[in-house]
Amino acid sequence: MSAPAAPRRRVLLVLLLLTCTLNFADRAVFSALAQTIKADLLLTDLQLGLLQGLVFAALYALAGLPIGLLAERFSRKRIIASCTIIWSLATAATGMAGSFAALAASRLGVGMGEAGFVPPTASMVADIAPREKRASTFALVMLGTPIGTLLGAMLAGHIAMLWHWRTAFLLFALPGFVVAGLLLLLAPEPERGRYDAEAKGGKAPPVGEFLREVAGNPTLLCVIAGGSLAGFGMTSISQFLAVFLARTHHLGVREAAANFGLISGLAITFGLIVGSFGTDWLARRDARWPAWGAAFGLTLAPPIYWLAFHAASLGAAFALLLVAGAFLLLFYGPTTGMIQNLLPTRMRASGVALYTLLYTLIGSGLGPVFVGFASDRAARIAYAGPYGVDCPAGMPAHGAGEAMAAACRQASAQGLQSALSLAVLVFFAAALCFLAAAPGLRRIAQTKA
Repeated sequence: MSAPAAPRRRVLLVLLLLTCTLNFADRAVFSALAQTIKADLLLTDLQLGLLQGLVFAALYALAGLPIGLLAERFSRKRIIASCTIIWSLATAATGMAGSFAALAASRLGVGMGEAGFVPPTASMVADIAPREKRASTFALVMLGTPIGTLLGAMLAGHIAMLWHWRTAFLLFALPGFVVAGLLLLLAPEPERGRYDAEAKGGKAPPVGEFLREVAGNPTLLCVIAGGSLAGFGMTSISQFLAVFLARTHHLGVREAAANFGLISGLAITFGLIVGSFGTDWLARRDARWPAWGAAFGLTLAPPIYWLAFHAASLGAAFALLLVAGAFLLLFYGPTTGMIQNLLPTRMRASGVALYTLLYTLIGSGLGPVFVGFASDRAARIAYAGPYGVDCPAGMPAHGAGEAMAAACRQASAQGLQSALSLAVLVFFAAALCFLAAAPGLRRIAQTKA
């Protein structure tokens, strides 16, 4: 099919936006209810980190690159629809899990399904938008990130208060089946390479050729490294933010979920709009701006996050977390746009899939695990006594007195505070990677002009 005309292009963008919204809503539900799930199933912070990190990331990462390669060869809308059904089924299974092992199995399924969204989506966006508008067009689709995070967190908190945390997962699984059907019925399949000077159509290159292209492009490698390191810190914070608010500022599940949703939703919206539309505009004057903007935000975020994690009041913490998140997320939209512009047409889905793989393994996979492990260790140090005996899974033991219960809660909160404060230091390394990529962006832009 040729590139869609304006009305069909809008239909495609709306459907991709809806799919993105569901993708991130499902993730936000688990993050928002993590403290409640922990208390119900007596999980440690390390187990929470594994469920939100490496367990989820394992199949997400492993499936991403093969799906990207499939997207170079087959219908991208069918791939997205099929994967949407998979993650919706796995979300429902999460609501029926009764143990860490069952939760892990369902999170593996969610990860495998959600891996099928970004690579084919980024490839289609590149085929309906010219080079200078790709970051902003992709940002329109990725506005589903803040919308889904906000809706997922806030609705999950209310549902858990009214019924049960399991009910939230069962209800959030349902819309995915509807959106998958709409994708199959209404979404157009854009012509590949419409806005690029290189030949349209043709066969996708062999995997070896793609890997040689990536290995021989130091600018691309710096962008991928910067995004992956930024993802380590960003995912560490996002997956434990509701837990941090609940422990440190003594919020209930609904209040913690609502604050998490508002902070994440507003910060992501600002970061996507300013980071993508702003750098698209600035890049017309200097192609280095996407990398400069990302580095700027990643440099400012760590000290603001440190202040937020040590703020005495909820109001101060909320404001600081919002500002820090907005600066941090300046990297998010432009990174995918840079990768698209640094690769030939028939390698773009694979390029984004490779980035997704590394971002997922390093960021989504290791970040929450690091925070969970560090939190448990720091809590043991902060507690004056046998933490594992007195505070199993960070919770006061059955029959514990008020003094011991308060000491357990304080140690648990201090442990997470220390772990999150360590995790944000990785943003400085990510900023250096983007700064290293900047000269290559201008050189490649001049070559293709």
